[in-house]
Amino acid sequence: MRAAQFNKYGGPEVIEFNPGATLPQAKQDQVLVEAHAASLNPIDSVLRAGYMQAMMPLTFPVTLGGDFSGEVTEIGFDVPDLSVGDQVFGFAPVIAGGSGTAAECIASNALMAARKPRGVSHAEAAGLPLTGVTAVQALEDCLKAGPGQKVLIHGGAGGVGSLAIQYAKYLGCHVATTVRGSQEEFVRKLGADTVVDFELDVFEAILKDYDAVLDTVGGEVYKRSFGTLKKGGVIATMVQNSPDQELMSKFGASSVYVSAKVNTTSLNHLAELVERGALRTQIGGEYPLERAREAFVFFEQGHPKGKIILGIK
Repeated sequence: MRAAQFNKYGGPEVIEFNPGATLPQAKQDQVLVEAHAASLNPIDSVLRAGYMQAMMPLTFPVTLGGDFSGEVTEIGFDVPDLSVGDQVFGFAPVIAGGSGTAAECIASNALMAARKPRGVSHAEAAGLPLTGVTAVQALEDCLKAGPGQKVLIHGGAGGVGSLAIQYAKYLGCHVATTVRGSQEEFVRKLGADTVVDFELDVFEAILKDYDAVLDTVGGEVYKRSFGTLKKGGVIATMVQNSPDQELMSKFGASSVYVSAKVNTTSLNHLAELVERGALRTQIGGEYPLERAREAFVFFEQGHPKGKIILGIK
């Protein structure tokens, strides 16, 4: 089996293409999937770099990736809702009990897979699971976004941001976003109403009285974002899991950490939204599996727009 793996922690240079990787075996609550495509997420880079090894030590070799799209080839016991031949997408990183997704064959927990949205390619479907669920749950559950609200989305050209802009517009919000200047046209096509070049402008001096912020950056961006909110506003952050109580009190705002729950239910909801036209994966680059190292270099250093995809079949 072909796979992209790493045998030690480090940068993209530790990624190796292995044409003879061991085939995964399906456990009783898993499905085997013939992979057509996978996509890259920041958590893949974090795990490979070893930043989480104290909490989540890995057993080498590790197959990269969490998001996937493909076709079910085998079903374990106790899997009632999927059948061999189903076109599916889902989330199967090694830290969630999967086998990793940068490979020709994937073992995925059945409760973290669902039927692929109709009308989209495997490459587009592979770009959806983690980022799509994160964007949707942040806007629906954390920010309670709705018609007429003003929402600021940081990093609008990224994987989560590009989907969040689309969905916020679908929900009837006025959407502002921060990006590099070269990314302005891209996010405006997604529906952004107000675009701030964070390399040139101070976003909190321009954006005022917003109902909600989706923070994909953390650090000083998280702190400065309080200055954009009206009283009673809320920040949903993917990075700052300890709310800043002092700033919350000062600005009369609240802060909530976004922890995406990727499961069959959330994936089915995401698929329905895609089929309704509420959002669609923006592919910023597609690489064959053999060039996974190059894909990660671009993902981590090239400031891509949208999702980076590994084409497997």
